[in-house]
Amino acid sequence: MNHHSNGKHWPNVITVGVTGTRGIPAIPGGVETHCQQLYPRLASKCCRVTVFRRSCYVTNDNRRPDFEGVSLVDIYAPRRKSIEAITHTTLATLKAWRMGVDILHIHTVGPSLLAPLARLLGLKVVCTNHGPDYQRAKWGWAARQCIHLGEWCQVKCAHHIIAISQNIAEDLRRNYGRTHGVTVIPNGVERMAVPQRMDFLSSLNLTPGGYVLAMARFVPEKRIHLLIEAFSRLGDTGVKLAIAGDADHDDDYSRSLKQQARLAGVTLTGYVQGNPLNQLLHGARLFVLPSSHEGLPIALLEAMSCQVDVLVSDIPANRLPQLDTTDFFVTDSIDDLTEALRRKLSAPAAERVYDLSPYNWDTIAQRTLEVYRQTLES
Repeated sequence: MNHHSNGKHWPNVITVGVTGTRGIPAIPGGVETHCQQLYPRLASKCCRVTVFRRSCYVTNDNRRPDFEGVSLVDIYAPRRKSIEAITHTTLATLKAWRMGVDILHIHTVGPSLLAPLARLLGLKVVCTNHGPDYQRAKWGWAARQCIHLGEWCQVKCAHHIIAISQNIAEDLRRNYGRTHGVTVIPNGVERMAVPQRMDFLSSLNLTPGGYVLAMARFVPEKRIHLLIEAFSRLGDTGVKLAIAGDADHDDDYSRSLKQQARLAGVTLTGYVQGNPLNQLLHGARLFVLPSSHEGLPIALLEAMSCQVDVLVSDIPANRLPQLDTTDFFVTDSIDDLTEALRRKLSAPAAERVYDLSPYNWDTIAQRTLEVYRQTLES
């Protein structure tokens, strides 16, 4: 028997194909974390979900047919920044069509270039807009134009758009006049249990409360180079700087950043997940996010879930209502960042308690399911 609403029907089990992400599980990235939390929950709520993974991120460690009820299908993607996403999303869209999915869910604006093809093939299309990726410094002019076109395709062709922040929804209204079929559903965060041991910190020669932490991919818009410079200006504070992350595609910027970090005595942890990440977050004296571009940063939500004091750039995406005015510094101002670091580190260490109820993954999954049902009715 089908469910029904307003005389319209949707299937008992909604089949969903997912693309635009590198894949799950344990593949670094904010969108990847989002998908790893969201889709197992939807798989337990009458959705049959298939995530199409990019072959270049599949390793012996994560090669598997499924993850927590989500089917994983590996599809070719070349390990080249410029064509990786578009090649993979094209092949994934065709695969979804052959599978006959009820909904194709495309993440991020660049891969949304394929929304017109998906519509031509008769698929119902939901797109999640994680922010204006064409503003990222890592892209050249031509790539930025393509990604911008992806946003246009998303706006013109998606049956429904999920915006991860009110700012993004406002941009879609202001820039394209699209207000129908746009739902704001934020990123979420799972509260991490206090770790039972701190052996990972010990292995890095870090002590709880004895370091400032940043977590980011090594790309220019994350502004990690500014943080290292500002921290160096502080002189001896008795506190170290630790940076978790790496580059997906090693380039001149990531190589120079690692060299800068080594010369400044920064602790580089590489990508971390699971228990090591939990230890790093719970042990941090302060979490810093200096980015010039974000959608709704999961790394910030994770730090807040561990009740860590935070310092973030004042871009709209970081202006969460749970934060105080003292938690912000002027974006790209090394002087303001240095001063803010000095102010935070000279104050007594404080455990913060943030209201994270808007970022509950179970609620987010339920609201996403409602979007699927609305889409099937449209």
